[in-house]
Amino acid sequence: MWMLIGILVGLAIWGVIQFSKNRGINLTWYDWIIGIIGFGLILFTLQNSIGAFAEAEAKAAYLFLLVTGLPGLIFLAVAWQLSSRRAKKA
Repeated sequence: MWMLIGILVGLAIWGVIQFSKNRGINLTWYDWIIGIIGFGLILFTLQNSIGAFAEAEAKAAYLFLLVTGLPGLIFLAVAWQLSSRRAKKA
């Protein structure tokens, strides 16, 4: 399973790079850092919530979704907003 996730992560990063090059969007270093942190939190959340559900600990799984998944989504939304607003100005 983790090999497939690694391949998907690589394809996602390649897709973001190609999309930004094709659209002429300049991503700054902090856009990358915020996006990587958000994506890492989402992967961490998926791994731990799947593990908690597998061990029949539903409350722990839902807490992982809330405590680490929500900030991950917020980081990804911030990175997306920063890059889209910069693209609209140019």
